[in-house]
Amino acid sequence: MPSEETKERIIRAVEYGHTVLHYGWIPFIIYVGYTRSNPQPSLINSTMTIMSSMAKTPGTSISNQLRISCTDLATIRDTGSCLPNDAPNILLTNEPPANTPATPSRLQSQRLLLVPHLPRTSLAMLVSSFALAYLSSFVFATPVISGALHVHERRGAPPVGYTMMGRPSDDHVLSLGLALVENNRDGLVQKLYAVSTPDSPDYGNHLSKEDVEALVAPSPNSVAAVKAWLSAHNLSARSITPAGDWLSLNMTVKQANRLLAADYCAFADETGRQAIRTLSYSIPPSLKKHLDFVHPTIGFPVPVVGDPTTMKHYSDTDLASQDVITTDSVPASCAKMFTPACAEALYGIPKRNATQTNNRLAVSGFLDQYASKADLKTFLKRYRPDLPSSTTFTVKLIDDGKNFQSHPGMEAVSPNLDVHLEGTSNPFVADPQNLDTQYTVGIASHVPTVFISVGDDNHDGVEGFLDIIHVLLKDKHLPQVLTTSYGVNEPDIPPPLAQKLCHAYAQLGARGTSVIFSSGDGGVSGSQDSQCTTFVPTFPSTCPFVTSVGGTQGVNPETAADLSAGGFSTIFSIPPYQSAAVASYLAKLKKTNKGRFNRTGRAYPDVSAAATNVSIVVKGKFGGVDGTSCAAPITASIFSLLNDQLIAARKKPLGFLNPLIYAKADAFKDIVSGSNPGCNTTGFPATKGWDPVTGVGRPIFHALKTTVGL
Repeated sequence: MPSEETKERIIRAVEYGHTVLHYGWIPFIIYVGYTRSNPQPSLINSTMTIMSSMAKTPGTSISNQLRISCTDLATIRDTGSCLPNDAPNILLTNEPPANTPATPSRLQSQRLLLVPHLPRTSLAMLVSSFALAYLSSFVFATPVISGALHVHERRGAPPVGYTMMGRPSDDHVLSLGLALVENNRDGLVQKLYAVSTPDSPDYGNHLSKEDVEALVAPSPNSVAAVKAWLSAHNLSARSITPAGDWLSLNMTVKQANRLLAADYCAFADETGRQAIRTLSYSIPPSLKKHLDFVHPTIGFPVPVVGDPTTMKHYSDTDLASQDVITTDSVPASCAKMFTPACAEALYGIPKRNATQTNNRLAVSGFLDQYASKADLKTFLKRYRPDLPSSTTFTVKLIDDGKNFQSHPGMEAVSPNLDVHLEGTSNPFVADPQNLDTQYTVGIASHVPTVFISVGDDNHDGVEGFLDIIHVLLKDKHLPQVLTTSYGVNEPDIPPPLAQKLCHAYAQLGARGTSVIFSSGDGGVSGSQDSQCTTFVPTFPSTCPFVTSVGGTQGVNPETAADLSAGGFSTIFSIPPYQSAAVASYLAKLKKTNKGRFNRTGRAYPDVSAAATNVSIVVKGKFGGVDGTSCAAPITASIFSLLNDQLIAARKKPLGFLNPLIYAKADAFKDIVSGSNPGCNTTGFPATKGWDPVTGVGRPIFHALKTTVGL
């Protein structure tokens, strides 16, 4: 008799069910078995050939209408109660009846099994009879051709740098998220544009939390269908978003493999970081209109990058040479040491403290990088002595996030985020979050600033992007501005996940939050090797519902920073607010870099700000850093100050910025020289008008103030 393990494989194959092939008058269920020495890819091809051959045989037809849906293994094993009453009473065979066409001889050699669709009383006989002994040499794989489950997402191989280490224990617990199809995603986008476009009658009339949830909530039918599917497998899920479009549940690897016809394996990247993922998964075809995707499945943890840079240590002599700015003129020293005073002079930011306590500015912190309150105090003492020494930020912790003050930024930081002090014998990991908090608190004077530290307790592989969204959308009162200085290479994130995240940012925008991201620091090459042949865009900057900030360098003149990431999305199409500006740029670009980027994709960045030689404090030491992570908080501070004045004037905050930015581009100083090289090219050139290095330009505060009606 075969072992219990072998029986379980048979039952599992029966449970996955599947395509039914009516060969003559017998409905056969198609299963694919393979031995450990028989590679699955070749079997897939041969199976397709066999199916095609049999379909052409007289008297043969293929149908996927008959399915096995029961998942109670004991019931199947004992009674076969999931099977239809009218299935023929025939045991396992590889031979058709005598009056049907001969079975193609390739069936036996390719080890494809045709299992007849059995009546209620016959499956128990199948499991316990000689048939099991015949099948005991097989290891059943996920069905290649399946009527009960269809492949929903797949990838051909793990990402470069990942190696399969083996299979995890069946009892290992996975935390999975199910993204349900939103009921009215197009309606959300229409509302977003209506409240964000300056000439719209609804401009500024942002939606309530309840209004947004009504647009994105899945239909009751979708919720019922997904929950019924889970219930049939003795599983249940809880909603983790107020709209109910994300469900979460824990299950073992064994349960996940069974539910999704998956093959979860343990993979490790070159740093040793491990992830349990599958290269494909399947769902019932009836769920395709209800279930967007399951995560994490085929999406692997990817490098989330901030600013790979070196901190240039300032000596006492350097600090003494910094000019004291007393007028609106911008001294040349700002090109070497850019400070809050330089930002005030360059962008025309008034030395005026904010007054509105209900106008909040939020700073995202991922990767266990922390913001030091002691360093902020040192920073303000030198660069903003007019502010009280008690000026600081509040902290919000998400998903086991922390904000250690004894060693900010020292925990679990990716190597490419190391910031070293030149000229010191003890280089250390400096915290990019010091930069963000110092240039929000230090420029947006008295705007309530909250540092949101996001952990990755569920190890979903996209660090804090999902977690911060899920928490913010639950809040009744959102921050008016959210700035984030992290990103990933767009090709590293599955498109359905990128689209889901992007539409979550649209929800924030519709409710009145300006979502700002740094564009990245790899020029046109993203974070990939410089030997690349195609340009790599950066997500979330490619999302059309966020404002992407590129970088400038120098003060007189200002030019594009060559590190400034920019380009065109391969996932998102060009949004209407920038179509004219981008078309004008492409007309001037002509055939330059032809074939290296997607000319019809969402173009970024949208605006730019200072990104080189920006002064910060780390562990009590002064120094300068480069990167668009400098530009994002500076830009966020400017719009926060505008919001403060708007709210004080009993007007609405700005919310989603991009339609305003492109409609009122003359409120920005155009940057017309420089480029963002990468992939052994000079990248894209900055030019008159919008360009994919500096966007429409850098802010002019007084012009923006007039533009928004102040």
